[in-house]
Amino acid sequence: MTRFAYFCGHEQWQPEVLVRHAVLAEQAGFDALVVSEHFHPWVDDTSASGYAFATIGAMAHATDQVEIVTGVITPLFRYHPAVVAQAAATLDRLSGGRFHLGVGTGENINEGPLGYPFPAYAERAARMEEALVIMRRLLDGDTLDFEGEYYRTKRAHLYSPPIGPVPIWLAAGGPKSAALAARLAEGIITSVKVPADTRERVVEPARVAAAKAERAMPRILATRWTVHATSEDDAWQALSAWRGLRAPGRLEAVDPAVLRARADAMPREEILSQYTLVGSADDYVEAYLPVVTEAGADVVTIQTTSTDQEATIALLGAEVLPRLRAAG
Repeated sequence: MTRFAYFCGHEQWQPEVLVRHAVLAEQAGFDALVVSEHFHPWVDDTSASGYAFATIGAMAHATDQVEIVTGVITPLFRYHPAVVAQAAATLDRLSGGRFHLGVGTGENINEGPLGYPFPAYAERAARMEEALVIMRRLLDGDTLDFEGEYYRTKRAHLYSPPIGPVPIWLAAGGPKSAALAARLAEGIITSVKVPADTRERVVEPARVAAAKAERAMPRILATRWTVHATSEDDAWQALSAWRGLRAPGRLEAVDPAVLRARADAMPREEILSQYTLVGSADDYVEAYLPVVTEAGADVVTIQTTSTDQEATIALLGAEVLPRLRAAG
């Protein structure tokens, strides 16, 4: 049965607001929360960027049943993978066993501001392979001596271990990351625009790699962006904190002011065209139904923004989730 997650974006909302949204999402009937982790946001004028681990701790205290997934943290530069494992174990304890660790190879907007390099994908993937081994073994209770090309540990051990197994989900947009996830992770986080493309580029390569490694097929957590608005002006206002996400050079940028300027120099309709605009419950169902029925997803994340987010969460719970659950 398909499960449904609500996206909590640190780039848009201050942490205390996100905790409130988490409570409302649980009350609305969501099964999980996907919580982003950033050092810098995508623009500098209408944005936020709280410390996700602290926010998740508060969410764990404020909620009772929803699972909580980082979507995603990069355990390669700002954080040693062993420190990420320590944080994951702590959050698992604070949440009563509800925490899932979502990781990815990242963006320079989070690493560059602190002076870290941001190498090409090949090196980041090689780092991730080592990081996945370190995090998995520590979360599984090992005392770890590890000597890799990028990371080292000496008698590392988690003395506040997780309550139980903590699944690791790896972000993947193509076959290479999907295959890595199939070998070393329990799940894949992927963004869906065209479900058939997701199946071809992510789901099937993961299936092949999992079979070759004689491992279970990783679970798929699929996200899709929507903007809840009744006009283009409302949509633009709702997207204010996210408009830099569609600006050129976003993976290399370090300064949100630069991305904001680039985005504001683009035609508004060009940015809006890259998001799915929804004005009603029917529109939401139409937008997410293909993700439920065609993308091969075990978990579908509703990643949405509006000018009245609390009302949107209530709409999702009352009129959208029941219909999507029936289809899933």
